[in-house]
Amino acid sequence: MTPVLGVIIFLVLFAVLMMAVGLGSRFLEMRSKKQLETMLNPESAALEEVETSILVTPTDRDPLDAFLERSALQGKIQTMLQQGGLQWSPSHLLIAMFVGALAGGFLGYVLQPLGFMIASVLAFAFVLGGAPWFYVRHRRTSRLKELEEQLPEALDFLARSMRAGHAFSISLEMIGTEMPDPLGQEFRALFAEHNLGSPIEVAMTNFGKRVPLLDVRLFISSVALQRQTGGNLSEVLTRLAFLIRERFRLKGQVKAASAHGRLTSMVLTILPIVMIGALSFVAPGYLPQMVKDPDGKYMIAAAVVFQILGYIIMRKIVNIKV
Repeated sequence: MTPVLGVIIFLVLFAVLMMAVGLGSRFLEMRSKKQLETMLNPESAALEEVETSILVTPTDRDPLDAFLERSALQGKIQTMLQQGGLQWSPSHLLIAMFVGALAGGFLGYVLQPLGFMIASVLAFAFVLGGAPWFYVRHRRTSRLKELEEQLPEALDFLARSMRAGHAFSISLEMIGTEMPDPLGQEFRALFAEHNLGSPIEVAMTNFGKRVPLLDVRLFISSVALQRQTGGNLSEVLTRLAFLIRERFRLKGQVKAASAHGRLTSMVLTILPIVMIGALSFVAPGYLPQMVKDPDGKYMIAAAVVFQILGYIIMRKIVNIKV
């Protein structure tokens, strides 16, 4: 293996590891946000929900799908795929991850760019095996962000429709028809579920599961509260849309104020990678000798660990929650 190829593999692996750290940090943020959302659950969520389907269950199902249905893993993966707008099955995702892990382990065993055989195998297996999962997470994050941006306009549309005298269910149908995807798709699913006989409380709860956003939880709580106590729902939705837009404006101000810190963290993260690439051209024999040296391997491993820790600390500093 040439020194340049080894450096390229190391750079790619390091970049993917940094992406994995970022995704892990994002997962912890989503977990803390979910704990906050549980305090806003409407009382209807406590009702016992019975899932029914009018579709005929096929007899030639995938055996892996049938096995996953007996565990809680199948539901979590299916929810993740639905939130990402993907029509994959959980079994296909797991098979792709397994095949990628095998290919990555074999590639790490052959190349061994980290110097340690076990570390190279595990790192490549994690990168290639987790690539489908990272893609699903990326699609889910992008789709939820787009849904959050479309929600204020949908709430204003719903409020105007109800002021014009339309029923709430008819207004939901009009939103699904007029709003672009992905929010229009979710409202069409909400109306179809309610139109097929599901109670509005259950349909709204399922809508909240498909779109796990704090603003959607507030919308569901507002509808549930209005159905229990009465009140002007159109006025509440208008104020909620205004609140969401104000929060977006505040997020923009915070993002502008923390731009210097985010730029600094990005430069400090990318600078070692650029230096390694430049060093491979200036002194091609330096890095291979360092990898072959027993102490050099541990120095490289320590540098990667401290670089990841520094990235996490800088991300926590500049990530201001609104």
